[in-house]
Amino acid sequence: MSDSTTMIPLNFNYYPEAEMLARSEAYYEHMRTRRSVRHFDESDFPEEILHNAIRTAGSAPSGANKQPWHFCVIKDMELKKKIREAVEQEERENYERRFSQEMKNDIATFETDFNKPHITTAPYLIVVFKENFRVVEGIRRKNYYVNESVGIACGMLISALHQAGLATLTHTPNPMKFLNEMLGRPANETPVMVLPVGLPSSDAKVPDNRRKSLDEIISVF
Repeated sequence: MSDSTTMIPLNFNYYPEAEMLARSEAYYEHMRTRRSVRHFDESDFPEEILHNAIRTAGSAPSGANKQPWHFCVIKDMELKKKIREAVEQEERENYERRFSQEMKNDIATFETDFNKPHITTAPYLIVVFKENFRVVEGIRRKNYYVNESVGIACGMLISALHQAGLATLTHTPNPMKFLNEMLGRPANETPVMVLPVGLPSSDAKVPDNRRKSLDEIISVF
């Protein structure tokens, strides 16, 4: 990727204010139905849907446009089984040794533990890696605002998947450096998220969570 940039005219869609408001309301009404799902149908769907969602994530803003992310799509069942086994081993340690009692109390309502069947029941996994720095012709080069950039890209990915009619779950086992070896990613990358993706099962249930109101999350000056 070249570090040089050519400036071009902005291609931007201008909408009447009434349409802007309607579009913002429609998007909110759709996104407010998004939920983290742990119960997936095993039915397949066109992989191109994932590719389009990842293209959307890849359009996210990033520090100095370094785009410090990589997305691995896994559909091979044997590989998913290996990932699940390794994840559950680390998660067992988390629940038994690493997590504080306060954290375990906070997540108890979600009826989750170190068993992660969604890793194998979901037809696809997307593993997101952050590129901590680049290596260009053997020389280490900086990336900027890596966590912020990858976080924005993950949010756009989740939004794009929901927009397409798919369910997902943000799973962040820690540590999970074993994913580098399993997926052939270089040492300058760190896995940050595993997203099982698919259609929810017909009997899927989610916690009856309350979301903070607008007044609780906004300050206008």
